[in-house]
Amino acid sequence: MSKTALITGASSGIGLELAKVFAREQHDLILVARSEDKLLTLRDELSQKYGVNAVVLSHDLTEKDAPQQLFDQVQQQNLSVDVLVNNAGYGDYGEFASSEWDKIQGMILLNILALTHLTRLFLPAMIARGSGQLLYTSSTAAFQPGPMMAVYFATKAYVLSFGEAIAAETEEAGIGVSILCPGPTQSDFIGTANMDKMAMISNVSSDKLPTAAEVAEFGYTALQKGQTVAVYGLSNQLLTFSTRLVPRGLLRKGVKQFMSS
Repeated sequence: MSKTALITGASSGIGLELAKVFAREQHDLILVARSEDKLLTLRDELSQKYGVNAVVLSHDLTEKDAPQQLFDQVQQQNLSVDVLVNNAGYGDYGEFASSEWDKIQGMILLNILALTHLTRLFLPAMIARGSGQLLYTSSTAAFQPGPMMAVYFATKAYVLSFGEAIAAETEEAGIGVSILCPGPTQSDFIGTANMDKMAMISNVSSDKLPTAAEVAEFGYTALQKGQTVAVYGLSNQLLTFSTRLVPRGLLRKGVKQFMSS
């Protein structure tokens, strides 16, 4: 019997590539994002190529009631979620004091509240069955404070901390939990987050960054291997490890200099 993976943020970037990987591995899919047209195109592509069943549920997860509405739709369609992929999220570059409140609030609602609520809604059934998997998309941003992207870095720190805690709580219940932590990736994220304003980003050729497909493959493999914290790439692994050794004050100054340049 095929397992079913629910993937948020499935219309682009890492979420879209994760959908392809799960479909290739013969998971049926519940594809979630705001863009219904993109999801329908993806559904047809994956169903035709891999012979899997795919359901499209269009939701804006920045709306407070959206997770409950999504869960209710899944229940009404008698679908069982074996893998919950909390991937949806966005960032925004700039000083906090001059940032748009609507963007900040939406980021918190999506990156933290929706992810937490969906976990609370779908996890009990997994525990009752004694099986299930949770994959969270965090970031290397989770390992330090982020001047110029203060809220985004903080939300990803939450995802890392929350995911690790859920992994510990459910390790004897047959639940696999992985937190995927990529660095900058070839995707729409950089443009959407206005990170192309950063000289350190704009001066780097995009083909030197890992692709969303490479990150998705890494995340899927980490989940199957039972790797709780999965940092993509050796340089990122060294970077995140080094944050444990650097005094916090020096770390803040270093990140500020990097993010402001």
